[in-house]
Amino acid sequence: MSERSMTVGAYELRRATEAAARAAYAWIGRGDKALADDAAVAAMQAELDRLNLDGLMLVGEGPADEIGMLYHGQRFGAGSGEPAWDLVVDPLEGTSFLAKGMTNAMAVVAMAPHGTLFDPAPARYMEKLAAPPAAKGKIDPEAPAAERLKQLSAALNKPLEDITVYVIEKPRHKALVQAIHEAGARVALYPAGDVAGALMAAIPGSGIDALMGTGGTPEGLLSAMAIRAMGGEFLGRIDPQLATEAAAVQAAGMDLARWYRLDEIVRSDEVVFCATGITTGLLLDGVERSRDLEKTQTLLIGGAAGPRQMLTSWHRRA
Repeated sequence: MSERSMTVGAYELRRATEAAARAAYAWIGRGDKALADDAAVAAMQAELDRLNLDGLMLVGEGPADEIGMLYHGQRFGAGSGEPAWDLVVDPLEGTSFLAKGMTNAMAVVAMAPHGTLFDPAPARYMEKLAAPPAAKGKIDPEAPAAERLKQLSAALNKPLEDITVYVIEKPRHKALVQAIHEAGARVALYPAGDVAGALMAAIPGSGIDALMGTGGTPEGLLSAMAIRAMGGEFLGRIDPQLATEAAAVQAAGMDLARWYRLDEIVRSDEVVFCATGITTGLLLDGVERSRDLEKTQTLLIGGAAGPRQMLTSWHRRA
């Protein structure tokens, strides 16, 4: 492990996700996603500022002219010369669903050595395919869903009828869900949480064998970084969902037909990833609060944490 990797590892970085999760907890089920997001962003920003981290925010909450904190291009630490790290954050993944008190909301942050991550520029949405290590290099993302599932079944040595695919429940996925059903596989539909779904897909024996469908590009990058450290499979294709996004992506010269391999999206093994549950979901338990304490569960990947560790912590309430 390099000296750079040891400077800020998962055990230090998780303070940012734990702080964001604890701040967002107060807004679960209260119907105000904006205030929930603001609380998580402010808490994560404060903790990142406290770390000895020479980093650049590659993908944050938005552009600097629209967002006051955790914006694209924000510098942390020294702020002079080339940064050591590129960061990708989602202080509150599942904002709308946390406001409704629903499942799989989490706070996520990841980093990799500067210049080793795919830069999505104006792309907001990405079609994704995630799977366990046994499927690495064995699935053709350009093939129809039924063929992909046959390839996955063969790679996992698992009957097709026992394959379960995680899909975010959106109107755009109606045809995908139908194709999976017609192929004979199962669908696990969730209203939010494609980071959780992708990571579950990459963990052998989790009950989820693959993630398919289109979701946020930041969530795609975060998933790819974690999955690289875990040795799983991840493939991504830029998939604009709005005319304005499509125009911006095409103006940037991005190929909408191209599927990017995991080693093109994340070009280093020196990744650090942390995710803390806010509402309980498939991957993580949510924040639990008692009179004096708050309990958090955090997934740590990379650095000294190795391929995967789960950390349960108790925090004194302010």
